Amino acid sequence: MTSTKQVSKHFRDVHFGGNWTSINLKDTLADVNWKQATAKVHDLNTIAVLVFHINYYVSAILKVLQGEPLNASDKFSFDLNPITSEEEWQELVTKTFTEAEQLALHIENLDETKLFQDFEDPKYGNYYRNLLGVIEHTHYHLGQISLIKKIINPVLA
Repeated sequence: MTSTKQVSKHFRDVHFGGNWTSINLKDTLADVNWKQATAKVHDLNTIAVLVFHINYYVSAILKVLQGEPLNASDKFSFDLNPITSEEEWQELVTKTFTEAEQLALHIENLDETKLFQDFEDPKYGNYYRNLLGVIEHTHYHLGQISLIKKIINPVLA
């Protein structure tokens, strides 16, 4: 298996299952409705905001792999518009999984030589660093989502 196919698999696994940790975003969100997704627990981010935040970076990297310039800023990465219905929540979830699969395909088809080239600007490191980083980032926030889900409704956990 090539390095890009392995990274793609690892990225898919955190989103859709099959990873070493035995937890993934799709299964974790499967039984979360919009009221649970937007429920505020203490001063933590909501599940919906965390899903938006995870996808914010996936979307930014996807656009770069599609040939667009990097156009993302950390200061906007939590700026989710209010979700006021189940339909809006499902739209966010669908967008997240659609873009995750699109990014996985782009990673899979990425030329191996690109992995150690600068990602847009040397200050961001190389493609490999950014692709592994988005996987690690997703795992980190997936853990937060899992804990918030247990707090909101222990029956769902």
